Amino acid sequence: MYVKDCNSGSPIEDTQHIDRIEARLRNVLKGDNDIRSAKTMVSMAITHTERRLHQVMFADRDYERKPILQPGGDSPVVTVQNWVERGYSVVNVQCKDRTKLLFDVVCTLTDMEYIVFHATINTAGDRAYLEFYIRHTDGTPISSEPERQRVIQCLQAAVERRASEGVRLELCTPDRQGLLADVTRTFRENGLNVTRAEISTAGDMALNVFYVTDAVGNAADPKLIESVRQKIGVSNLKVKELPPLIYHQEAEREDQTAGVAGTVLLSLGSLVKKNLYHLGLIRSYS
Repeated sequence: MYVKDCNSGSPIEDTQHIDRIEARLRNVLKGDNDIRSAKTMVSMAITHTERRLHQVMFADRDYERKPILQPGGDSPVVTVQNWVERGYSVVNVQCKDRTKLLFDVVCTLTDMEYIVFHATINTAGDRAYLEFYIRHTDGTPISSEPERQRVIQCLQAAVERRASEGVRLELCTPDRQGLLADVTRTFRENGLNVTRAEISTAGDMALNVFYVTDAVGNAADPKLIESVRQKIGVSNLKVKELPPLIYHQEAEREDQTAGVAGTVLLSLGSLVKKNLYHLGLIRSYS
């Protein structure tokens, strides 16, 4: 989260103020059952937001824990084998295609201090197939079974972190102090659980995306979604994606006047690979 002082509009420089914020956040995060200590950290450095989130979750070893709300659909399949003759470790990832998949996988390999020397990325329908030839920064391949298993766990976690469960809601409204708190409180009071969110501002407008389910992780009732929209503002909060079952139900209620639209799948094109190559995240691409 990137925050500013609400009065000055500048970064918070008062260390005592920052310490108070951290203490209060820890109290909120630990909740009533503090099995794991809640952790917060403050950084003044500018880092790519989504890359930073990978780094924070990797440092917290999230790949060793199972999520409370299990993601639906098939899990990513990751294999790691050594090509002894050439001195490479060959990593294969097979999973459902989605936006920023290549970014997530390559950032994870980079943060684990592996170098990608060659890579092949293909898509077929809604499936993605990624193959990487990697070595350690010292030029050696993966050397032990525990290390191989760790790479598999970390890449599976990287793919699943951005998995979007639930209904996608987009909020576009004039920004104001307390807006996010008001919106999320409305979700909570109406039994909606936020599984993922992207919060941003552009000028004086708030542009937020929320993925919501019911309290236990199942598809939210469309009537409940509509009730929340009425409270927040129908013109401000729009439904952009529905789970397949709900989508079919909605289509039937509309007497099939509109076709059922599948989730837009953005393939991993050559442009993305070329940009990663020029950014130095991969050595070559094909």
